[in-house]
Amino acid sequence: MVNRGANKKMVLKMKNKKGVMFTLLAIILLSLFFLGFSMFALVENREAINDRVSSLNNFVFSVEKDLPRQLYISGFRTIFLFEKRILETGNYITNFNSTFKENFYNGTLYGEDQDLMIGATFPEIIDNINLKADKINANVSLSNPSIEVFQEDPWNIKIILTVAMKVEDKSGLASWNKTQKIVAYVPVEGFEDPLYVVNGNGLVSNKINQTIYTDFVSGADVSNLQDHLENSYYINSSEAPSFIDRLQGKTSSNPNGIESLVYLPKLSAQGIAIKDKCAVDHVYFSSSTPEVHIVAGMPSWFKIDDAHVGLYEVSGLIS
Repeated sequence: MVNRGANKKMVLKMKNKKGVMFTLLAIILLSLFFLGFSMFALVENREAINDRVSSLNNFVFSVEKDLPRQLYISGFRTIFLFEKRILETGNYITNFNSTFKENFYNGTLYGEDQDLMIGATFPEIIDNINLKADKINANVSLSNPSIEVFQEDPWNIKIILTVAMKVEDKSGLASWNKTQKIVAYVPVEGFEDPLYVVNGNGLVSNKINQTIYTDFVSGADVSNLQDHLENSYYINSSEAPSFIDRLQGKTSSNPNGIESLVYLPKLSAQGIAIKDKCAVDHVYFSSSTPEVHIVAGMPSWFKIDDAHVGLYEVSGLIS
């Protein structure tokens, strides 16, 4: 006879094994599903982070590109205000560097508010950047500022602003910390020469325009020099003061100096007494009285000293 009890036990064992296998298979499938889902979520989260970091990187880059433009605007307006004050007061700028910093940081000139600096001071530059930063949920700080203003060539004022720049995501995802050196150049061409303004009693002006000539005299032909004189064009001369020097009323030599020839009829037309001395501007407007020469082919009132004979190519025409 068949042992029915044994058969039942065998059937139960087989069912139990199948149940266990099914359970294990279900657990494995569920594990794979959750693992895959977790990896997908992780990848999605990483992509979101990468997108956010990339967006902030682009913002930092745009700030770095825009800061020189804003520094240029501040510098240009400050020089313009310096010239305006010289014209209005007849006095040169004193304490050039500290006065420049006062205007840049505070928007004031010798303690007086300057409407032209609205939107162009250092605090307002930071505010302007943060208005843009708010749109991408970021914050920008520029701390420990240091500004330098000088000339390393005759035709430009160089401004260097060094700051500690911090850009951070407001959610705390990422931040940037770096020392930023911002450089801007303000061309001096087009500005009025302060030496003419002050010595011409505000009646005579002469805009700084670089000469169009590379040669002044050819043989006995002085037509280029004549035109250079009539337009009071400027050339680079290490014997002359720089533009920053001129803003301060200095007439001493500077490697980045510029000079013009004073067209005396322009002064006499305004009732200004004419001096019998060298026509080179920083000599003419100074107390210096070097020996001078007249130049063949040039107006009788035009005179030049020994130090400038070679520069203006008139060595064979003087008497």
